[in-house]
Amino acid sequence: MSIFNTGNPIKKHVKVVPVFLTINSAYAPYAAAAIHSLTQHVDPKRYYRVIILHDGLNLVNRWRLRNLVTKNVAIQFKKMTRSLYLKAIIMYCTRRQKGAGDFFSSAVYYYRAFIPMMFPLYKKAVYIDSDTILRGDIGELYDTDLGENALAAMVDPKVTTIREFRDYVDNALAVPHKEYVNSGVQVMDLKKMRKMRYLTTMTELIRKYDADLVAPDQDYLNIVLRGQILHLDPKWNAEPVENLPRSVKLVHFNLFNKPWHYKNVPCERIFWNAAKGTGFFGDLKRQQAAFDAEKQKADHEKVAALIKKAEMLSKLKEPVIKLGD
Repeated sequence: MSIFNTGNPIKKHVKVVPVFLTINSAYAPYAAAAIHSLTQHVDPKRYYRVIILHDGLNLVNRWRLRNLVTKNVAIQFKKMTRSLYLKAIIMYCTRRQKGAGDFFSSAVYYYRAFIPMMFPLYKKAVYIDSDTILRGDIGELYDTDLGENALAAMVDPKVTTIREFRDYVDNALAVPHKEYVNSGVQVMDLKKMRKMRYLTTMTELIRKYDADLVAPDQDYLNIVLRGQILHLDPKWNAEPVENLPRSVKLVHFNLFNKPWHYKNVPCERIFWNAAKGTGFFGDLKRQQAAFDAEKQKADHEKVAALIKKAEMLSKLKEPVIKLGD
């Protein structure tokens, strides 16, 4: 067994919980913390396969990630290939990188849309962002009953609490903000998403509108799957806060106050405890030390630009994208 796909052999008749992450080399340290936290809370009677979609990881990063395997958690690496879909997305992201304050211009965020097509052996899967930390068994999340829905995700708290984002979603996307979900944690009905040609539909919208959006891949997900998304319990995608409730099973360091950039942020201990069990702990501490006042200022300016962009787009007379036109 190579270091690129590793873990204890899993018998064919045993049910596997497939968990996907999408990263590039820069995200490898955060993904390692997420995966390590996952391994600490699994059911010893179940088997899990962590599948990492990437655009090219060096040997050192693969080796460090490979060392996180346990007796019932395997790791598989899958490099993305340049399909027509991916080429269209990369071209779109390249154009979007010119926009000020765009946090989401990397094609890595779109890799999760390829999961249904790339892995026909799975009928269902879980996806988590690399900036998440598990405090409970992800198998419980996988067991979520989706009913007739294509996906389960949590209503985005940033949209419900920040007026500019709320107006943007309601007006520019024509999606009710109470229905708009965060794409960082998903339970996916892969069979249903294949049947509805999710990737094809999303790519067609990208080609047709070339829209300059606030959170493009997440916005497209909400537009394409509107009415087919089950809302997850917030305990599976909680923002880091002081005095985090014990019921929270997944913490998502989404958008602001990353503990590998800032000191004394909510839930930083949870992150660093997970990072200690990886080969990236020193790298993360050095990254935090190097995130000086100038970089912090630039980070705050990006956030402000993102909010300003949302406000501007919310004032358009027509939605940016109209599904079905």
